[in-house]
Amino acid sequence: MLRRLALRDFVIVPSLEIDLQPGFSVLTGETGAGKSILIDALQLALGSRGDAGVVREGAARADITAEFDLPPSLAGWLTEAGFDGSADDGVLLLRRSIDAQGKSRAWVNGHAATLAQLREAAEHLLDIHGQHAWQSLTRPAAVRALLDAQAGLVTQPLTDAWTAMRTAADALDAARAQRDSIERERERLAWQIGELDKLAPGDDEWDELNAEHQRASHAQALLDAARQALDAVADADTSADGLTLRAIDALGDVVHHDARLAEVIEVLRGAQAQLEDAAHTLHGYLGHTEVDPQRLEQLDARLGAWMSLARRYRRAPAELPALLAQWRSELAALDAAADLEGLQKAHADAQRRYQQEAAKVSKARAAAAGPLGDAVTRAMQQLGMGGGRFEVALLPQEAPQSYGLEAVEFRVAGHAGSTPRALAKVASGGELSRLALAIAVTTAARDDEGAGTLIFDEIDAGVGGAVADTVGRLMKQLGQRRQVMAVTHLAQVAACADHHFVVSKAAQRGITTSDVQPVAGEARVSEVARMLGGERLATSLAHAEQLLAQAAAPAVVADDVTAAPGKPTRKRSRA
Repeated sequence: MLRRLALRDFVIVPSLEIDLQPGFSVLTGETGAGKSILIDALQLALGSRGDAGVVREGAARADITAEFDLPPSLAGWLTEAGFDGSADDGVLLLRRSIDAQGKSRAWVNGHAATLAQLREAAEHLLDIHGQHAWQSLTRPAAVRALLDAQAGLVTQPLTDAWTAMRTAADALDAARAQRDSIERERERLAWQIGELDKLAPGDDEWDELNAEHQRASHAQALLDAARQALDAVADADTSADGLTLRAIDALGDVVHHDARLAEVIEVLRGAQAQLEDAAHTLHGYLGHTEVDPQRLEQLDARLGAWMSLARRYRRAPAELPALLAQWRSELAALDAAADLEGLQKAHADAQRRYQQEAAKVSKARAAAAGPLGDAVTRAMQQLGMGGGRFEVALLPQEAPQSYGLEAVEFRVAGHAGSTPRALAKVASGGELSRLALAIAVTTAARDDEGAGTLIFDEIDAGVGGAVADTVGRLMKQLGQRRQVMAVTHLAQVAACADHHFVVSKAAQRGITTSDVQPVAGEARVSEVARMLGGERLATSLAHAEQLLAQAAAPAVVADDVTAAPGKPTRKRSRA
């Protein structure tokens, strides 16, 4: 659950810290006081997009910190992401900072994080149902996602199977449509590969051929130079080796008169050793180097063949080996594309895998549709739609789709004896709001593995009278299983809360600020009276006290729509 929310320089909030408790909490206040600001701040802390507009005027940055109890489902994720070091106390701390230039930073348990990581954590922490939640009831994708969530479905394998099936179908269609052009391209590539295969160019051969050709074409000059060098080093009567030896002998005769000459002798001996090594190398070079006109002719022919193919295919000669490898790869791809039998088999296999996954999804949806319809129907009876019925219809599709073999449609019968029809066609705006509330409460209650905190942001708009009493009771029931927060204008809902916060706005020195304070006792009575329409009237105060007293006392409520799936419900239960 959400333990604490702290804001600094956020929109019109200079500084704010709220400690939250389990159960059902409400946020109330005058219109425009900033109740939705808190919801916006929470969404930013959980990774939603933000810009410089959220920074309070004149401030350098806005800072939001949300502290949650660490859910078990996030323990492994924290370890994998490297955020577990400071979570030993069972606390998950999310922080988001946005500066006046719109630059954003995020942290998880004090470690730098990405917005994507905040959004991953959000899935396990909090669900927000907005005041326009009814709009999603007319969108097929949202309706399907809601049913899938109730069925506990993971639809990624189905999506992957669909993608694989479409890819296989596209490859088969392309092969059939382009069979002639593919065959011509195969023939062209095969001929070009044959030409290069005759040359059989090695990966480093071009550089090696050029180096060897350089040596062979200048072999005589190399031999002459090596012979002259050997004579100068060792073989001539006056050679460097002989002169060095004479210098060593001359100094050796007098070194006992001056020890400093010993160092010179050592240097000369080192030079003599190097001259001997050079002479040995030159002897070897002369013994293995010869003028070979036949080899030079072979090298000329080989280099000519490389140059001819390079010019033909407009490539540098050194690129021919890579070009051959590329053509072989392209030919293999064309062979696969032209293999109709193989492509047909791959398509059939992909279709079979898709059908298997789709059948699993269809079975799970069918199993969840009935219980969901029954639960929402029970909630409708308490929300001023007595005798109405809610159904989740599965409509077979003419062709397989990425989401499965059926579409999902919500249907409603407004009164007893009528046939359920598509929700968007028969429900009025007020009924849609109440249905959205019934579905939100029902699905949130049935999702035991869902987020620990539920927020209802004015989802009860357009509801009043006795129905408002029921809304408050339902949320209070739900608060016994999950932490529930509601932004509301209904006094009946506020009276049912376990914890009450009032959002107020004030102007000081021309600057508007917003604040949130918990209320209890007389202050809470006054706030409920204000919501009823007149806090200074004795009748409003009395009515407020009566609402709070009724909400605090055990009351008989109809079917418990917050019962978990698979658990029996009682026709009459104590709220």
